[in-house]
Order: sequence, then structure tokens, then C-alpha cells
Amino acid sequence: MIEVRLYGKLRRFGPDPRGDRETVVYLEAESGETVGSALARLGIPQAELAHIFLNGRLLTTCNSMAPWLRYQRVREDVPTCESNLDHPLHDGDRLGLFGRDMAMLVV
Repeated sequence: MIEVRLYGKLRRFGPDPRGDRETVVYLEAESGETVGSALARLGIPQAELAHIFLNGRLLTTCNSMAPWLRYQRVREDVPTCESNLDHPLHDGDRLGLFGRDMAMLVV
């Protein structure tokens, strides 16, 4: 299983579209699963994302300041909005997805 936590306006893509409570979605890990394929399965457009965390580490961010805040990163390079959707996912992984309405939250 892949655990996907949805924050901000992204909660509408979860089982409780009103977003009245913490939104967690569980996906069966498919062969060759990537961050991008998981987003597609949930119907979440990339344009709505501000930050993606994988297992508690920053994978992608659209905030130019976030890379300098010393978050632990999935990769050594500076994460950007356009990259890392091809990053593989495995059974047991946790994704944290933050919408554009929460872009400053991690700063």
C-alpha cells in the first residue's frame, strides 16, 4: 500500500470531498508505480501541487525558498516544480501532497 496524505484544497480528491477531516488515501502499489502515475490515479493535476514529500523528505517544491530551509531531501539536487514525477514508488511509501493554496506553509 502507498499512503497518500492530502492537504489544503487537494483534500477534495480524497474520499471526503468536503475535506472536513484529515484526508488519507491508500493505493495498492502497482508494478512500475511512480509519483506521476499515483497522481493520475487520484485525478490530481500537477498544476495544483506546491510540494510533494516522500517518506517525510522533500521531493518536489514550487517554493523557491524551501530548498534552503534544510529540509531532508529525497535527492541531493534542488527539487523544482517540474521534476521528480517519474520518481518510483514502492509498497509502504508515504506521499504528502500540498496544494498551491499551501505553498508558504512549509517555509
